[in-house]
Amino acid sequence: MTAFMFSKHSALRHLLAGVAFSAAMGMAVAQADDITVYTSYEEDEIAAFLKRAKEDLPDLNVNVLRLSTGDLHARILAEADNPQHDVIWGWAVTSMIDPRIGELIEVYEPANIERVPAKFRDKDGKWFATTGYMAAFCVNKEVLEKKGLPMPTSWEDLLNPVYKGEVVMPNPASSGTGYLMVSSILQEKGEEEGWKFLQGLDKNIAQYIKSGSRPCNAASEGEFAIGASFALRAIKNIQSGYPVAMVIPAEGAGNELEANALVAASKNKDAAKRFLDWTISDNAVKGYYDWKEIVTVTGGSMPENFKEAGLPEDISSVLWDMDFAWSAENRQRILERWQRELER
Repeated sequence: MTAFMFSKHSALRHLLAGVAFSAAMGMAVAQADDITVYTSYEEDEIAAFLKRAKEDLPDLNVNVLRLSTGDLHARILAEADNPQHDVIWGWAVTSMIDPRIGELIEVYEPANIERVPAKFRDKDGKWFATTGYMAAFCVNKEVLEKKGLPMPTSWEDLLNPVYKGEVVMPNPASSGTGYLMVSSILQEKGEEEGWKFLQGLDKNIAQYIKSGSRPCNAASEGEFAIGASFALRAIKNIQSGYPVAMVIPAEGAGNELEANALVAASKNKDAAKRFLDWTISDNAVKGYYDWKEIVTVTGGSMPENFKEAGLPEDISSVLWDMDFAWSAENRQRILERWQRELER
């Protein structure tokens, strides 16, 4: 049976177990291949993607460990002398291009890799990015009305003292969403002004939350007026009927690509390669467009409900042009300063 392992208890654990059980019941008696995959995809995304993978690869058992981006980075490095996984799946490019990670993965270019444009692939062929995410605010319209607060349109707006205690955002030390926000602000404003901005923003922050999705969920549930999160979580919560609006920062949305790679120490490389091939298949792309605002693989189209929630068809028009190499090279220094000056 497909196994799923998560870093913390989750209501979705039961759902995922059910998906695994149903898939297992439909499998032939023949011995299946097993791989272990490390990922930072959200748990509901994992469930949806693996359900599709099982349709195409019924004899492949995919064991998953899901950790937030920063925690997974630490885990992989801690296990560097004895990797426990076969594939890295849906993990931030900013982390993937760490030279220490590069030593742990090997070149593999899946069948039909040309479906992923060259700009979304490692020049040496060690990783390829299939999806991505972008920063957005989840703004609870009912809380704004109740408290007489204006609708924010930009990061700059969040410095307004009227939002004191009404803003939550992800902790960049553990959340890839949090780090892309901090990194994009520093890139857009320059480091000196960027740090001044973050210190000013801190005066209005009620909490720094470990997860990238939780700030949106907290705002959606009315705990706070504004949750700095990522666009797809805002869209999903709007679909679910929460009284939230998605606001894309006027300065340009920080963004991150999510990449896949083959672990050099894998003892199940043939099975791992089959899975990596699947990640750029038609069925995978259909799944990505249910959950991701950035899909790099050709084929498929943006769902109408994404547009209805406020996402432009031309995503590039609202994205900040991220320097991923700079984000990666300066990650440790930035996070150390953030933890020293702002973490609480």
